[in-house]
Amino acid sequence: MREALRGLTTRGRSFLAAAVAASISAIILGERDLLRVSVLLAALPLLAAWYVGRSRYRLACSRSLDPGRAPVGSSARVILRLQNVSRLPTGTMLLEDRLPYALGSRPRVVLERLGAHQASSVAYTVRADVRGRYPIGPLVVRLTDPFGLCELTRSFPSVDQLTVIPQVTALPLVRLAGEYAGTGDSRARSVAVHGEDDAATREYRRGDDLRRVHWRSTARTGELMVRREEQPWESRATVVLDTRLTAHRGEGPTASFEWAVAAAASIAVHLRQNGYKLRLVTGTGVDIDAIEAGGEGLILDTLADVKLTAEGDLSTLVQHVRHRSDGGLVIGLFGTLTLAEAELLGQLRANGASCIGFAVDSSTWTPLSDSDREAADRDHGAASLAMVRSGWRSVPVRHGDTLAAIWPAVSRGSQGFAYRAPMAETVNGVNR
Repeated sequence: MREALRGLTTRGRSFLAAAVAASISAIILGERDLLRVSVLLAALPLLAAWYVGRSRYRLACSRSLDPGRAPVGSSARVILRLQNVSRLPTGTMLLEDRLPYALGSRPRVVLERLGAHQASSVAYTVRADVRGRYPIGPLVVRLTDPFGLCELTRSFPSVDQLTVIPQVTALPLVRLAGEYAGTGDSRARSVAVHGEDDAATREYRRGDDLRRVHWRSTARTGELMVRREEQPWESRATVVLDTRLTAHRGEGPTASFEWAVAAAASIAVHLRQNGYKLRLVTGTGVDIDAIEAGGEGLILDTLADVKLTAEGDLSTLVQHVRHRSDGGLVIGLFGTLTLAEAELLGQLRANGASCIGFAVDSSTWTPLSDSDREAADRDHGAASLAMVRSGWRSVPVRHGDTLAAIWPAVSRGSQGFAYRAPMAETVNGVNR
């Protein structure tokens, strides 16, 4: 009741002040009718406080997100369900859900009175243009009486999380340089061992075909042994994301790093849908495998959180990738590279890996003078050539390029290119 009295609105406090003034006047003037009015004026806000206080702890709230994982630039629907679990009806309620600034202003919804055990749902839409994880809630409910004399605030503890993932682009089907060709030895395939390591036989299991019994191993071990089934080939791919702060330019959703993150997400989803067992490695120390069904969800959630880092260098990233490398296909998304860094990437060719690198020319994300642009283009071309000499298929990326447009360049059937010299344009009769 004390908390309810503290929740009296300006109108409710005015009623109490009027009641006190009327009581003093009634005593001074000896007017009994005025005293009755003062009692009525005092009773109304007190009754309102009691009424609101009764419904203080008798509300239940649930929140659902549709979808819980939304791409950058898309909208998500938040559905709130409020239920009155008491026998008394509530007054008019003002709902306010707390949101991060990136999701927009806090939504405020007026909900009319709820009867006994009655429930009602309201919904609103949020939109985020920056990837990340955003808490939604807690929900704040302002309860009022029908006369607006008392207002009580209740905050529900539940908080839900909206994950804003990078935008995924559909990519055309191409023959990748390291994919399995159907016969012979493939660099992107490895044997999936389901039994004992380095053994051609295993113990007999109920239901095994007796024609597969290996009698020599049975005699040697004293237990019935059968030949293992031929193990299937499987495609493996590693997506490497360069997160060095010095390698990227631009700010916000249009930065070169955001292009690389979105490209990593699109490539990862594309490879997973085509049967690849995927590994994601970033310069921030992230190293995850997406092997089970739905593994692309884990990749997307990880990429929703990845940030640029001022620490670490490319050599650390290369060593991290090589730590558990077993060949296969390596697709790297790198920012601006020096000549030495491009040559360093040749170490990822170990174990016969097929390497495809998207060399993001982050200098094109910022305006430069003509001389600086010429120097930047020259350095970028030299780094791309060094990647090719190290055994990589280099796919340079400039500001304005779309992944879907340049993706066919990774095909092993295409002629490929080491770097793309900037197209010459004529301005006022001068070639640039």
